[in-house]
Formats: sequence, C-alpha cells, structure tokens
Amino acid sequence: MPDNPQKQPSDEVDRNQIQQSKTEGAAYQTSVAYMANTVANDGGKKEVGEYVVGYAQEEAEGMYELVGEGEFEFVEPDDENCHLEVVVADAGDERFVPYCDVSATLERDGEAYGPFELSFLWHPGVYHYGSNVEVPESGTYDLHVTVEPPEFHRHDEQNGDRFGETAEVTFEEIDVEAGQD
Repeated sequence: MPDNPQKQPSDEVDRNQIQQSKTEGAAYQTSVAYMANTVANDGGKKEVGEYVVGYAQEEAEGMYELVGEGEFEFVEPDDENCHLEVVVADAGDERFVPYCDVSATLERDGEAYGPFELSFLWHPGVYHYGSNVEVPESGTYDLHVTVEPPEFHRHDEQNGDRFGETAEVTFEEIDVEAGQD
C-alpha cells in the first residue's frame, strides 16, 4: 500500500463523499493546528505511512472521569506535571483515526520516561489521544510515539485496506514545560 493513499470512487463512496471527507479533514486539521501552535507549549506533526501523527505538550490538567451511571468526578493531577496530546489522522484526507492504541516515551540525556499509554480523550475543541504524565523537570526531550493499527472493520473493497501497519515517529528536541494547570 503506498504512503498517503488517496480514496478513489467505488461502490461505497462517490466523488462528492470523498470531497466531503477532505473538507472534514481540513476542518479537523485547523483545530489541531490551533491546539498545537496556539494553546500548547509545543507542538508539531509528521506524515508517517498512512497517518499524520501530531503532538502537543501542556502542563498537566484535571479531567472528568465517569465513576458511575451519569456520575462524574473531576480528578486533578497528583504528581503528574506534563500533559501529552497526540493526534492520529488519515494521511489521505486528514480526518481523525479512532480506536488506535497509542503510546509515547519521552527521552532526555539517555533516560527514557515511559512508555505512557495515551487513551482517547474527548475535548470540546479537538479529539485526540493523551494523558497526564510525570517528568523530572522542564526542558528539551525527544518524543517517541507508537500508533498500533485500529481493529475496526473497514468498508469498501477499493479503499478499505488501510491502517494495518504500526506507525512509529520521533519528534526531536521538543520543549516540555512541566507544571500543573
């Protein structure tokens, strides 16, 4: 399968639907860029195989957790002082790819911190994978991200054979600002 596969009209999807998916992807990428370049301390993205993988780094933050039927608890970070956010998108149309198993490791001066499992996070601005983690201090780190392929079924004999490979990407010398928001 070639990198950055473009969808072709088929029995499942016509040209109009393909264009709609690209429009949706462009809107998603606008939100990703805002998160990574305006809200976060640091961010970036790279194309790797069939994916576009991006990251954003912020101070650790509280989040709601569902603790019972319709019952939520807002949980503040304990010792965590870094919030890692990773986006995984289709390289062809740039839409969010759900149900991936995503992990990240920060590395500095030969010391590795992680791997950290990054779960799906609902956010009012942009879907992403993320977690609060603990690092020893602010500074420059390398970020290694692994994206395992999702196990969902894929429609379409023409376009459905995608997202079957593990993707690994490294973002070098990212600026991590430790703290709690």
